[in-house]
Amino acid sequence: MKAVSLVSGGIDSPVASYLVSEAGADVVLLHMSNGEFGDPKDLEKVIRIAEQLERYTRKEFPVFVADHGRNQRIIKENCDSHYQCVMCKRIMQRVSKRFAMSQGASGIVMGDSLGQVASQTLTNIRAEQSGLDFPVLRPLIGLDKTEVIAIAKRIGTFDISIMKTSGCAAVPIGPVTEAKVEKVAEMQDAIDIDSVVDECVRSIRRVY
Repeated sequence: MKAVSLVSGGIDSPVASYLVSEAGADVVLLHMSNGEFGDPKDLEKVIRIAEQLERYTRKEFPVFVADHGRNQRIIKENCDSHYQCVMCKRIMQRVSKRFAMSQGASGIVMGDSLGQVASQTLTNIRAEQSGLDFPVLRPLIGLDKTEVIAIAKRIGTFDISIMKTSGCAAVPIGPVTEAKVEKVAEMQDAIDIDSVVDECVRSIRRVY
């Protein structure tokens, strides 16, 4: 089994990648680079995390990167600002699905933990994933932050993950917590999500 894991450089997604790997999957890491809305150090962290996961597990964790900054800008200019994170994840999942299929992978891995942040309410997760028609694995879904941190420390990714970066500048004030599937569908039509995803998939390249 192979899976594509969306890795941000934070604490959660490396742990999710590790747990799916330990369950027997070959894991490919995909970092969605936020461009003007992010920090170049995020990709450096992801590569260091991949190196550490390889040391700990004795398995390979290839790293690919996609240009996601353009997507963030399109969302910001055309969608309800409160839905920025939901639409961001919706695009990321669709890019990941296309990439996973090209890699012969059977699913996507995400570091969501239910309710930890505004974008991870069950209602938002449903709105983000609606219509995807592809498996999304969330191995951290029932864990609290202390449990995730304990695993991160054990596998050696914690100190890398907490290295300071500027964070995502696209995160809105007052992100929606009860996203409406119908509204998400309207906004994805407004931005022509298929062409947005096509462009992003074409940008994917291997960096490690």
